[in-house]
Amino acid sequence: MGSAAPLSLLLLNAVLLLLSSVSGSTARYTPDWKSLDARPLPSWYDQSKFGIFIHWGVFSVPSFGSEWFWWYWKGQKIPGYIWFMDKNYPPGFEYAEFAPGFKAEFWDPDEWAEIFEASGAKYIVFTSKHHEGFTNWGSPTSWNWNSVDNGPHRDIVGELATAVRKRKSVHFGLYHSLFEWFHPLYLSDKASNFTKQDFVSSKVMPEFYDLVTRYKPELIWSDGDWEAPDTYWNSTEFLAWLYNDSPVKDVIVVNDRWGQGCYCKHGGYYNCADKYTPTEPPKHKWEKCNSMDKYSWGYRRNMKFSDVLDLPAIIQDFVYTVALGGNYLLNIGPASDGKIPIVFEERLRSIGAWLKINGEAIYGTKPWRLSTENGTVPVWYTSTDSAVYAIFLTNPGQYSFQLFTPVTSEKTVVTLLGIPDPLKWAPLHSSGLVMLLPELPYTPAQAWVIKMQGVA
Repeated sequence: MGSAAPLSLLLLNAVLLLLSSVSGSTARYTPDWKSLDARPLPSWYDQSKFGIFIHWGVFSVPSFGSEWFWWYWKGQKIPGYIWFMDKNYPPGFEYAEFAPGFKAEFWDPDEWAEIFEASGAKYIVFTSKHHEGFTNWGSPTSWNWNSVDNGPHRDIVGELATAVRKRKSVHFGLYHSLFEWFHPLYLSDKASNFTKQDFVSSKVMPEFYDLVTRYKPELIWSDGDWEAPDTYWNSTEFLAWLYNDSPVKDVIVVNDRWGQGCYCKHGGYYNCADKYTPTEPPKHKWEKCNSMDKYSWGYRRNMKFSDVLDLPAIIQDFVYTVALGGNYLLNIGPASDGKIPIVFEERLRSIGAWLKINGEAIYGTKPWRLSTENGTVPVWYTSTDSAVYAIFLTNPGQYSFQLFTPVTSEKTVVTLLGIPDPLKWAPLHSSGLVMLLPELPYTPAQAWVIKMQGVA
């Protein structure tokens, strides 16, 4: 009997250790980068590959130059912006007077959601607040400088979230700027060399918590962080809450813009820089954001047709990004009335048409052992557990087509996506193959995909 108590205690300790190891699989993250950076990225993001970025706000009213209009006019005082204001607006006109013109009178969130779904995008990132500070929801800490009290008098974030979630295939994400160019509290904190955090405690963090608890985004695209360190922004404390206790803790994905020095180093996936274009596959999950308008993220009334990326250029950029393991986030800037410019809509629907045929070479893929090669024409490779895809962006103008890297076998099957019958092929020496292409189907994307099963 005397040994029974110690034995029972040993059994109890063993059970507790087992329980702790099980609970350890959902261990809580601590507010430091070592812990936060160890969190696995929710799988939906890597599988999605394609998202749409939407820049919409008061800057869409002047719609001149870029979404940085206010800063370029009043901050940098760029002559072209001053000339535009002097020519078109009365003396003394203030930026805040643009807000009533942000009417969104033709905005239909369900129409937007239908276009997004038709594009083949699997997530969107919408501007809840840009650097101008105007919030596209009724932020309690942005009195009269938000879309409910001013401008359209609508909860834009809420209405868009509802519309997007009706489309089960599209995830809802939000862009949010940490800093605001001319907010008095931010300028005061900046003047103190960021030893004060009045702006963070009374504006930044209350808005972040409000956005997450109210709208439950699955992605947060942070920005406007670069003037101050992450310790000023309280970034790690917020992310620890986001990963541990928020209503989206199991699905939330974030980027890497959380303070000076965080780019390409800390956070969820990496943006590294706007229009980031690596030459080799990065070791960490990454995203390229690019804008359909080459010169602005926000809508410009003076945008020219030649300023807009054409469909082949978009598909080429998209394919390159996915081949190197990235996601592609393509930006559009709607007009202040809520309409997506027709040329942007046409591009989005055309991307969707291409993906309906070729999407299996994009969604849920991973980089192959070689990203690209010059065969008969240059190709980009993607892969799954069961197939390798060679995406080519130039019509070879001939029926024979060579690839030099894939190693074939007796089980190799080669097809052209969109054509049901297998292609005839023959091996080349120790590796590679030559195949006989059919007449290539017309596509305005100027991109076709060869699917190879049973190759190494």
